[in-house]
Amino acid sequence: MHQEKKEIVLKLGGNIRKHRIERNFSMEKLALESGMEYSQIRRIEHGVINTTIYQVYRISRTLQIPMKDIFHDL
Repeated sequence: MHQEKKEIVLKLGGNIRKHRIERNFSMEKLALESGMEYSQIRRIEHGVINTTIYQVYRISRTLQIPMKDIFHDL
């Protein structure tokens, strides 16, 4: 993965993790309530995969935050 792309993917995952923890969601709870796989949430948060905008939308809806908060400081 290109270095700049990797940095963005890592920051996005970190933002998701930050908001998840602030809202007292475990990765398991986020996965269950968003209809996603736990392993996918884990890979997104750790910057292993470059996820789709639709998955970010599902996460933001589950956490009840605006999508722009997930993209903050990218």
